[in-house]
Amino acid sequence: MTATKDAFFNPVKLSARDKAAATDETARTIIASEATAREKKTARLRELRLQQQPAESPASPIAKTKRTTAAKKA
Repeated sequence: MTATKDAFFNPVKLSARDKAAATDETARTIIASEATAREKKTARLRELRLQQQPAESPASPIAKTKRTTAAKKA
């Protein structure tokens, strides 16, 4: 097959509306696939966290003591 300009470039010009529609459709597809992947990852991590939670006992928080400042000497 000989490389011609018709093989690489579309001879028909697309309208701005068609270009915008194609871009919109592509962007929505990408966003939907990213959201699906994020939901799968969240569900997987939630399951792992719930499996670990009973095994680990919650650490008791260490109470912070208040510092008292020494009175200034006059």
